[in-house]
Amino acid sequence: MKFLLLVLISSAMAAKEFHTLDVLYSRVPADAQQRTVTALIQRVVGARASQFKAIVNPALAPNRIDTFHLVSENGTLDIPKELPKLPKSGVTVSANDRFRYYQNVCTVSYSFVWYKWEDWEKQLDWMALHGLNLPLAFTGQEAIFQRVYMKMGMTMKDMQTHFGGPAFQAWSRMGNMRGWGGPVTQTWLNDQLILQHKILDRMRALGMIPVLPGFAGHVPEALSRLHPKANVSRLRDWGRFNETYCCTYLLDFGDPLFKEIGVSFIKEMEYEFGVDHIYNVDSFNEMKPKSGSAEYLQEVGSIIFDVLQTGDPDAIWLMQGWLFQDKQFWQQAQIKAMLTSVPEGKMIVLDLFSEVSPIYTYTESYYGQPYIWCMLHDFGGTMELYGALDSINTGPFEGRNMTNSTMVGLGLTPEGIYQNEVIYEFFMENVWRKQPRDITKWISDFTRKRYGKYNKFVDLAWQYLKKSVYNSTAGHEDFSTDVIVTRRPRYRNRLRPQVWFDPEDLYAAWDLLILSADQYKNNTLYQYDLVDVTRNSLQIISIEYYNKMIASVMINKTEDFLINSRLLLELLNDMETLLASDSHFLLGKWIAAAKSWATDISESFNLEFNARNQITLWGPRGEILDYACKQWSGLLKGYYIPRWQLFVEMLHISVIDHTKFNETLFAQIVYEKVELPFSNQLDDYPTEPIGDAYVIATSIHKKYRNMIDKEFFQVYAAQSRKVKDNRNMIEKKYGLNAPVYDILVKT
Repeated sequence: MKFLLLVLISSAMAAKEFHTLDVLYSRVPADAQQRTVTALIQRVVGARASQFKAIVNPALAPNRIDTFHLVSENGTLDIPKELPKLPKSGVTVSANDRFRYYQNVCTVSYSFVWYKWEDWEKQLDWMALHGLNLPLAFTGQEAIFQRVYMKMGMTMKDMQTHFGGPAFQAWSRMGNMRGWGGPVTQTWLNDQLILQHKILDRMRALGMIPVLPGFAGHVPEALSRLHPKANVSRLRDWGRFNETYCCTYLLDFGDPLFKEIGVSFIKEMEYEFGVDHIYNVDSFNEMKPKSGSAEYLQEVGSIIFDVLQTGDPDAIWLMQGWLFQDKQFWQQAQIKAMLTSVPEGKMIVLDLFSEVSPIYTYTESYYGQPYIWCMLHDFGGTMELYGALDSINTGPFEGRNMTNSTMVGLGLTPEGIYQNEVIYEFFMENVWRKQPRDITKWISDFTRKRYGKYNKFVDLAWQYLKKSVYNSTAGHEDFSTDVIVTRRPRYRNRLRPQVWFDPEDLYAAWDLLILSADQYKNNTLYQYDLVDVTRNSLQIISIEYYNKMIASVMINKTEDFLINSRLLLELLNDMETLLASDSHFLLGKWIAAAKSWATDISESFNLEFNARNQITLWGPRGEILDYACKQWSGLLKGYYIPRWQLFVEMLHISVIDHTKFNETLFAQIVYEKVELPFSNQLDDYPTEPIGDAYVIATSIHKKYRNMIDKEFFQVYAAQSRKVKDNRNMIEKKYGLNAPVYDILVKT
């Protein structure tokens, strides 16, 4: 039988520039890795797995850089037909860098929190298929800390006031807050520990190097009770939490207990999991050190590293560079003091937000320490169509080619996943690509691969997405406080949210996806994209309805207010119907996944509370309100729409009474009537889609497309004339002799 022979060559050592990193390599034997990869192929390819063969051969890696080699047995390849024929000698491709890092410290809470092993297995398969080899592995660490602290005399109650609840553990780990979402149960701690064993075993068997946690100094309040002379201070309030949850406790780095706890933690972790010699420690993530003096920061860095090295003589410290985004505190002198406190090459820094706000460019490539060029991309797991294709196309090459560059890898560091898949696919190709790509051509190839066939209208749709939502070039982030659908309603004379593109380009893409929908009715990826683009189009249209509603209030036109407020609420209800038609946009699945971990009714209640609160109030009184918002069916129906209905009712009273809208009163009432009750409710939401996504999307497009006020949106097109000319040029290139929408109307 003819089959594709896939030879995977796993790197055994680190890059030449930093031989200190030579300790970072997979210790799993090649034959065991080979069996694991063969099983992965079986899961992904299914019945065709026998047509592929995988070999793991560390000896063949040139310059100790990960490499793959593809050959076709007998010189031909006809299964599957879409794959190209290969030369007899095969094709060999080496990675550009030693490391491909994955995860933000928040990802485990915003996206992975309810994962069972089956979910993790799929995620790990995806990681392996995209070449990721340095993943963060934070699951289950609370059980190890519990072991350390209870040996010191602390109680389970002490642990419960320290650890965050299941959906908030990322932030209690970082010392941002404590206890919120708890009390965490012993069952949860045990189950997460068991899960971590499976995660680490699979990561290692796939040739990955897991990054385990280290001790950053954040301790339970009980430490002061047990050790009254310990030098423990209170950190500042991170997110306006009340006394119960705020102002966590930081053990002074020079206190003897710091080393005792830090070393004990590493030893307990080694006993439980084994070691991979790389540890993430972030003592000041969105928290300021008590002093900005170079001497103090030098001392802090050297003590943290000494603790790591005492616990593991081969330790490498991995630090998120996010703290350096606070440019007021972390100026060059402070950054240099912290980084140079550690021997060169014994620390790796994640340049966490390279695509928008790189740090390496003005720190002489992190003052000699190796760093990883990262794409953060997403905040809070929000769902806005967003990307910076130009930046991630050229940025990694600029970082690597910089004079005296210390770049050793690429990293994916989103706070949340499950959105904008095209951006992640594009970015991860940088692992192997030797130069920036022709993005237009890449997008064309992407549409063919994604949907299984080529269609010029679908291609054109994605070209419009490329030049609009995925063409952020002015430092925009995906996180906007003015998304009408998901933000608490506010009275603003004219809302001007972050829209960095001409909305007509987004609508043109919407037109084209609708135009071609009949040809892809059995394609789940096309359905997902159609719903996603329709969702984002409605999100932009809602700006128009909101601003017109507010304008009518300002001039006391009751009839206009009623019309525009009705249109806004109707749009939100239509979005709820749309989102309910696709399985990727269901609140019910999120809540069901949370409750699946429960062992009794009390734990079920708390897990559901965690799930609901994180994506809405994010705190007891909305301390981080709507930061992790999601445009999900059920969440609109049960949370966002009721907020807007209340807002419209109170605005209507202001119009009738000719009084000023009381925003403070509204905030109090909406919290008491909608937001807080939602966190505590137990009503069920569907876990399966309802309705035909294609029919619903087409109906919504027909309803709203000709209602759009094009002049209203010209304010968001910085170069509207140029943009329109470019749009006409693109349409002619694809053989269209009229605007897309005109063609669609005629069709």
